[in-house]
Formats: sequence, structure tokens, C-alpha cells
Amino acid sequence: MTSHPSEGITLVICGRVKTGRRVTDRLLAQGRRVRPVSRSTDPRFDWQDARTWAPALEGVSAAFLAYFPDLALPGAAETVDAFARFALARGVRRLVLLSGRGEAGAQRAERYLQNSGADWTIVGCAFFNQNFDENFAESVRHGVLGMPAGDTAEPFVDADDIADVIVAALSDVRHIGALYELTGPRLLTLAEAAQELSAAIGRPVRYVPLSAGSSAPSWAPTECPGRRPPTSPSRSARCSTAAVPTSATGCSVRSAARPASSPPTPGTPPRRACGTWRR
Repeated sequence: MTSHPSEGITLVICGRVKTGRRVTDRLLAQGRRVRPVSRSTDPRFDWQDARTWAPALEGVSAAFLAYFPDLALPGAAETVDAFARFALARGVRRLVLLSGRGEAGAQRAERYLQNSGADWTIVGCAFFNQNFDENFAESVRHGVLGMPAGDTAEPFVDADDIADVIVAALSDVRHIGALYELTGPRLLTLAEAAQELSAAIGRPVRYVPLSAGSSAPSWAPTECPGRRPPTSPSRSARCSTAAVPTSATGCSVRSAARPASSPPTPGTPPRRACGTWRR
């Protein structure tokens, strides 16, 4: 059953960057009323300033929650909890949260939302393909990926696929109460990702592992609005074939995207990392 809440606006937090921008574009293409917000929009939205929450929620019936800068940070889960309860008190029940995989802080935020009384959906993922060309582009141009991630392999996922799942969750009541953990088509270490980048852009890129306390080059990004580099085991073993149909093409392996408690349903192959980086 598909439901388009035409009576209200869909709030998209962090609606002008990476996933939020893609979610906004898809909702607008469906003819939905959308309010993308950030610290630079009117109305303004700031996770750290509760005075901005009420104006952003005016006339809203559903919301996509993307926390900035990172759900793993101390106090982030409690801020998301406070906002969810604030939204519920104003009649906004439909909440979709973008979460991380294998992060204690993100998992705490998930539990808060699950216990809030909202009609919730949680979409969890780790490292985005777009981190390399939207956040680390300058680093890649210098031929270096310097990150404290060791040799952990990560199933990089494309932001377009994430946005497809989020929009489906906002559009269909069957996704209420579901936790989807998304992965890409294959596991890659950052060293292997650097090799893929080299092949895609036609010049060498090498991975330089950093310690957690070491300094990045002056041209490297200091904060990433996507997920952090993989540092802990994920919960992807709970996933199976894709649950939400999308228009993604170009890869022979399916995304993982379903709650452990529900049967798999047909989906389409995810976008490949190399297709994202070859521009």
C-alpha cells in the first residue's frame, strides 16, 4: 500500500547535501511537497539549536532525519531522541532515520526512535561511494586516501540507492517498523577502493592508513557528513536480498536491504562504485 501524505509537507533534514539532496529531488519528482532544511535555509534547522525545530516542522506530516555531523558522536542519539519526541508532540508521526552500521551511538539512536511511539523506519549503511568524489575529491586529486580505517573491508553503498530506499520508506506504510541495513555489491578495503579509483580516473591513487590521532594533510576534509570510515564489524549478516524496488542498473549483485524478521522481496541490482567514480 503506497501512501503519499498530500495533506502535509515532508521535511528533509540536511536536504541540500549528499543523501538529502537526492531524497528531495525524488520526492519533488513524485509531486510531493518537500521542505529541505539545513543551517543555511529559511526556515533554518540546526540539530544543536532546538529553537529552530518548530518553524521547520510547521505543516509537516513526515520527516527524514539525517544527523549532522555524525550519529556516533557523544550526545547525538539523545538529540535525535529529543527531536523525535518534539516532532511527535506536534503531530508528526512518520519518521525515517538514516543511521550507521556497527556504531554504538547510531544503535542507541535507533533504540530511542523505536521506543518513541513514532511510525518509524530506520535505514542503516556505512561508507558511501560518493564520499570519494563529494567529500574527498581534493584528496583523490592529490593521489592519496589517508584515513584511519586499517584493512577493514566495507560494502560501499551508493547514495542514489540509499535515497531510493528512503523515498520508498516515506511513500509506503508497509515499511513502518522496519530496519533496513544496506550494503553495496561487494566488500572493498580502502586499499582496494584506491585501486578502483585509480582505474576509474586514469591516474594513481594510493591508500595511506593513518592512526586515529594522526593529522590528515592540509587539503584533506576534516569532517564528512556521510558515514565514518569502517572501524568495527557491521550487522550486515542480518540482511538478505533487496526489499525496495529501485531503478538502479549496472551491477550483477543485489544490495542487502531487509529486516531480519521479514522475508526477502524482489529488488534490483545496486549501482557499482566504479560507475560512480568514473566521471
